[in-house]
Amino acid sequence: MFKLSIEQIKKEENEEIIIKCHEINNDVLALVNRLKEGESKANSIAGMKGDDIYSIKLKDVYYFEATENKTFIYCKDEFYETKLKLYEIEALVKNLQFFRCSKSIVLHYSKIDFVTPAFNGRFEAKLSNGEKVIISRQYVPVLKDILGI
Repeated sequence: MFKLSIEQIKKEENEEIIIKCHEINNDVLALVNRLKEGESKANSIAGMKGDDIYSIKLKDVYYFEATENKTFIYCKDEFYETKLKLYEIEALVKNLQFFRCSKSIVLHYSKIDFVTPAFNGRFEAKLSNGEKVIISRQYVPVLKDILGI
């Protein structure tokens, strides 16, 4: 029998997992390995620039955009192409601080500095890298729920 505790912290704080156990046995080691494996798989995505393939950490992604039958990964100063469709990316990043903000964009909401109302019920999000992204009217309630307003 064990106790499980989860503590939500501020985004400025470093996340950590602490395992307290009486002995380091195979079960504990298997759990550690699953956590490490899950971290490497779930926290990165492959992106291409020319013929080069990069492993991009999801925490570095600002948004994903589908345009002209291609899907792009936008980071602070760089962008990459991915072969994944936007709906596949949306499933991949589910529960990881991302949400669909328009028909063509999945946005990392922790990269938003501030939002302002725009015309026709839409919002404009200014990201921490200075870029601006439009939140479609259809997805404004989702953003408000995320922001707690």
